[in-house]
Amino acid sequence: MVPKSDLEKNISPIPFQISAPDDAELIDLISSDDFTIGEESFLKLVNERKSRRQFTTESLSLEELSFLLWCTQGVKKVMKQSVRRTVPSSGGKSPFEVYLVINRVEGLKPGLYRYISFSHKLYFVKTIENSEETMGSLAYNQKFVGKAAVVFCWVAIPYRTEWRYTITSHKLIAIDLGIVCQNLYMACEAAKLGMVAVGFYEQEKIDHLFELDSEYEFVVLLEPVSKIKDLFWK
Repeated sequence: MVPKSDLEKNISPIPFQISAPDDAELIDLISSDDFTIGEESFLKLVNERKSRRQFTTESLSLEELSFLLWCTQGVKKVMKQSVRRTVPSSGGKSPFEVYLVINRVEGLKPGLYRYISFSHKLYFVKTIENSEETMGSLAYNQKFVGKAAVVFCWVAIPYRTEWRYTITSHKLIAIDLGIVCQNLYMACEAAKLGMVAVGFYEQEKIDHLFELDSEYEFVVLLEPVSKIKDLFWK
């Protein structure tokens, strides 16, 4: 038996985005209309996609970061009870926030950021001391995680989906996570960047580092992204 949902009880949904503070200085990203990367054929991307862990020390450009964010959580339309993005989610409930541990992106200082998807901007959250060592350690000493130019950190807010789908939500959130994970794989392949999905990390410690309430919001996946040597495509 599926219990009655909060939607059926006429309870209003929570926002589908955590807004930045009113006084925050948001950082503009490159518009999807201005992208100059990503024009690879779909079949080529499917055939060449693979997990990559051997990163260079080069920086990502702001366009590359903007492209990856747009391809995984870009907003096409905001409606009263759902959000239409560049990726599908169950009922358009959009259960994720994207936190970024940025080590090397041109024009951005290192630190923890959050993607403000409704306006396609970045919000600087805080500095992370010794971030490369910290992130590698939190991933149970998978050092390549900390050495990435950017670590995409997917944070789930289950109630966004539970509001409509109650006890079936966790299956749906897992499906949604697989979709955004694969979109980032394909976007990285199109931009000739390397990445790998990492689910092995210290949950409580990373939630604490990001100042998350582990009961209602928590990290569900890490995806380190970086430039790699051309030889990996040969």
